Amino acid sequence: MRIGILTGGGDAPGLNAAIRAVGRPAIGDGHTVIGIRNGWAGLVGEGDWSELTRRELSGILQVGGTMLGSSRTNPMKMEGGRELVQANLQRAQLDALVAIGGDDTLSVAAWLAEQGAPVVGVPKTMDNDLSITEYCIGFDTAVGIVTEAVDRLHTTAVSHHRVMVVEVMGRDTGWVAVMGGLAGGADMIVIPEFAVSMDEVVDHLYRRRSGGSDFSIIVVSEGVEMEGLARKDDSTQRDAFGHVQLSRRGVGERLAALIEERTGFETRATVLGHTQRGGSPSAYDRIWATHVGHGAWQLLSRGEFGRMPVVQCSRVEVAQIRDVVAVQRRVPRELYDLAQVFY
Repeated sequence: MRIGILTGGGDAPGLNAAIRAVGRPAIGDGHTVIGIRNGWAGLVGEGDWSELTRRELSGILQVGGTMLGSSRTNPMKMEGGRELVQANLQRAQLDALVAIGGDDTLSVAAWLAEQGAPVVGVPKTMDNDLSITEYCIGFDTAVGIVTEAVDRLHTTAVSHHRVMVVEVMGRDTGWVAVMGGLAGGADMIVIPEFAVSMDEVVDHLYRRRSGGSDFSIIVVSEGVEMEGLARKDDSTQRDAFGHVQLSRRGVGERLAALIEERTGFETRATVLGHTQRGGSPSAYDRIWATHVGHGAWQLLSRGEFGRMPVVQCSRVEVAQIRDVVAVQRRVPRELYDLAQVFY
């Protein structure tokens, strides 16, 4: 069997562990593994792929990023995109394809699977917003980075009696913000799931000051909508899947400026940005990326296409790709309320 592997969307720590977990046992059983370069871009146009050997799959468990490269190419938006991908699957003589990615990448995989393409998915998204699965590659590492950043910012916030605004990743959901903020002891967490007004932010800061706390740390998801935070060019920069490029919104900087304007408190913003994606994966991400990668290999070996491994109650289970991308997994009210206990 010839097995293709691709990684799509944003890079995330743990991707190489998953590639290794698919490829090593496949090669060990006598199959051929083909690496597709740069996500779905490697299966459109002339295509871009090459064989992966056991040697190439060695020593990558602890390496961040993805050895295969990635992109946000969307074949569904291309004229004849499905036919292009299917033609390249045939040209590469692939008997199966493993698509490792988040909502966008897996939406393309589900779209192909509906037409009978032999596709298996693997859950990867730092936003942690895929439904059904409790684990997504890269999320744990991102939370650890946010936690460490908030820890470090505490000391300068205390020393200078400042409000520190920490902008973290999270387009439509606030998993990274709420988990990193909880672990780091943030004084306020603002996420897309639960609306907060500027008046509420200001009132919270005044309450802390009147209670004797002359510093505050606010963690905010980059996708938060709040009056006064929008920029005129918010809707102009979009990727191939129609998403606004959130790095251009400047939510953290705008929120910090409004806080200082409204309260007079010295306020600084820190945008963690791509540092949340960078570097080596945590031990947890290495272990569970290996679990779900191996789960994908098991599905391949049984010929169960259109499906993907998911994690439920610390066990690897199986779900239909289309069901995993059907709805977003959002931060539950009880978790957000827990964070508010410490405000």
